[in-house]
Amino acid sequence: MFLAITREGTLGGAARKLGQSQPTMGRRLQALEQALGQQLLQRTKDGFVLTDEGSLVLGHAERMEEEALAFQRQLAGKGRQLDGMLRITSADWFAEYVLTPVTAQFSRQYPRVSVELLTDSRLFSLSRQEADLAFRIQPFDEPDVVSRKLLRMPYGVYASMDHPRPVLGDGEGASLLVMNLAFGGMPEVTWLQRILPNARVVFRSNSRSVQARMCVEGVGIAVLPRPLGDAIGQLHRIDLGEEPPVRDIWMGYHRDMRRLARLRVLLDMVVNQLAN
Repeated sequence: MFLAITREGTLGGAARKLGQSQPTMGRRLQALEQALGQQLLQRTKDGFVLTDEGSLVLGHAERMEEEALAFQRQLAGKGRQLDGMLRITSADWFAEYVLTPVTAQFSRQYPRVSVELLTDSRLFSLSRQEADLAFRIQPFDEPDVVSRKLLRMPYGVYASMDHPRPVLGDGEGASLLVMNLAFGGMPEVTWLQRILPNARVVFRSNSRSVQARMCVEGVGIAVLPRPLGDAIGQLHRIDLGEEPPVRDIWMGYHRDMRRLARLRVLLDMVVNQLAN
């Protein structure tokens, strides 16, 4: 009930979704808020919006829904062969070094499902069905997208084995490899400028994997996601006195897809193996 009102935005919409009456939805919401002692939804001219307390409850409610749907699938769909197609989108490094083991397991178990993994700097639209499942380093702002914070991604500072180490608090003579200007506001850039104020940016790219290769070539130092940097034997993680900022990884899919069996099975695998 709470999820239906949150997603539909109105008591009437939630009632139609669940096959109930609008007064019933209102009474159930009131009873839930009274039981918790908190107002979860605020009525506005555009419909219901979450309060701060409601936002906290939302994540728990969605996880409960995911567990319930997973249990239903185990009861009703055990042994059923999945088929069809799933289109996934993420950054190149995340696809190669984080998602690949999960999608490989999924493909081995469900060979009749064709998985397409798209790596691109642009954000594919879930609303326009450009992708079924997306992974991003920022929250989703598309309407009707079900999303959750999947994990916190640690980052490290890397250089080739023989590259000169920068002078802490100075950075004079150090060369930096960073994301290009289209990725404005990247927190590691601000962090590097504080830690190494006199270092010079010598290379920009919209690809973390390209940054890593340039780092291997000895062109400079780069802040890279740990799964990427740690996997490359020619790179060495260096200590600059503090760790770079971590980033949250979000996953999302359009709400109309949430009962698609093959997507739900893949979501279960992703959460079980990657969530923290």
